[in-house]
Amino acid sequence: MIDKIKNSLQLASGMIKEQAATLSDSAKERGYRLIEDWITVLPKFEEMGFEITSFAVGISISPILEVEMTAEHEQFPVNRIEEILEDNKISTPISLVFNTIKTTYNLHARAECSIKEPLIVKIRVKMPPEIKVFLGMPKLV
Repeated sequence: MIDKIKNSLQLASGMIKEQAATLSDSAKERGYRLIEDWITVLPKFEEMGFEITSFAVGISISPILEVEMTAEHEQFPVNRIEEILEDNKISTPISLVFNTIKTTYNLHARAECSIKEPLIVKIRVKMPPEIKVFLGMPKLV
């Protein structure tokens, strides 16, 4: 009886390992496709006035793309952000970035404090993507 239980556990363990490997490969593939989507959009951000100041790729179970972009605040007044959002409704990366910028500016205005240069956008493309917007140079990142 104990031998049957051991055999069943070994069989189940093997099946779980096989499924985990398949899921891991699937997650990697989705991660790479997501990174490719963002890489194709980066030149558009440069055309809009951003300077890409940092670019990194991390390879692990889930790959990560990290990009930092900077610009002057005067390049992105509220009306221009609204135009960019309207013109790029179908582009998820552009919409995510500019909605985050818009939200950051709105919250900063409510804080009623002075704004510092530059506008910094840090993007971490992973599952799920992460976007941070800084108004001024952060001391802790």
